[in-house]
Amino acid sequence: MDEINRAEERMNITQIKYVLEIAASSSMREAATKLFVSQPALSASVSELEDELGILIFERTNKGISLTAEGREFITYAKKAVGQYEILEDRYLSKDSDKERFSVSTQHYNFAIKAFTAVLKDNYPDKFVFSIHETKTRNVLDDVRSMKSEVGIISFSGANERVIKKLFKEYQLEFMPLMKRDTYAYVWKDHKFAKRKTISLEELSDYPCVSFDQSDDSNFYLTEEAMADYDFKKMIKSDDRATTMEILAELHGYSIGSGMLAGDEAILQGMVSIKLKEEDPLIIGYIVRKGSRMSVYGEAYVEELLKYKEL
Repeated sequence: MDEINRAEERMNITQIKYVLEIAASSSMREAATKLFVSQPALSASVSELEDELGILIFERTNKGISLTAEGREFITYAKKAVGQYEILEDRYLSKDSDKERFSVSTQHYNFAIKAFTAVLKDNYPDKFVFSIHETKTRNVLDDVRSMKSEVGIISFSGANERVIKKLFKEYQLEFMPLMKRDTYAYVWKDHKFAKRKTISLEELSDYPCVSFDQSDDSNFYLTEEAMADYDFKKMIKSDDRATTMEILAELHGYSIGSGMLAGDEAILQGMVSIKLKEEDPLIIGYIVRKGSRMSVYGEAYVEELLKYKEL
């Protein structure tokens, strides 16, 4: 009986999900509302987990709750554990478990989407659940590492090459380069400098640089943009592409990119690219898990990617 009781007390996936939701919320009450549980029940569950682990995950004060140092470390592992569990749950327990599966995670590159749709056109199974995740650098790495995605599309420049390659090695990932792209500034078509062929960051310094926000990353070395180590005088961060375009149009700002605007979605038709005098070229390619056996869809996707290979 004691062994049964001890087994029942062991940490479970529900408790871990509770902790993650609390950490992502502004208060225990907000987390309880999102989880559809009472606040006392949520507090009791987390307290039981803390007692079992022998650590304090959250510090409670009259101003609210915050993660302790041990709690932040726990969150790092908890995210990975929940991610793996959800992959298993989706694969074996969901109503779609009998369907063909394929998943890609990518930074914002239109060719990655075109290759994905080409795979579906040429390989159209009767029943399938395919996924494409347009996401941040860290998530692309984590998704392929955890096998949430079979292939990832990622880039790096000279500013972050050492860090990214270190993560490839640590995560047991293989990187295959596809192309090398020079550095461009994007501006709206009515910008003062829109007709320029080349420009320097100094000339653009009176305008805000709009950067894709990678706020869940610990440092700028995981940015997907070139010139990551440049000290921009004016900076606006955005985590939504449509919002970024609106800001560029309204505030005459600029963003940094690879110059690949052709064939992109309609919202980019108002954008023009100008070659930057400063050079920090991007190496763009794909990653897979080292030693992994690819599915027929993964192989087909890589074949499509290789059609864009320039290196």
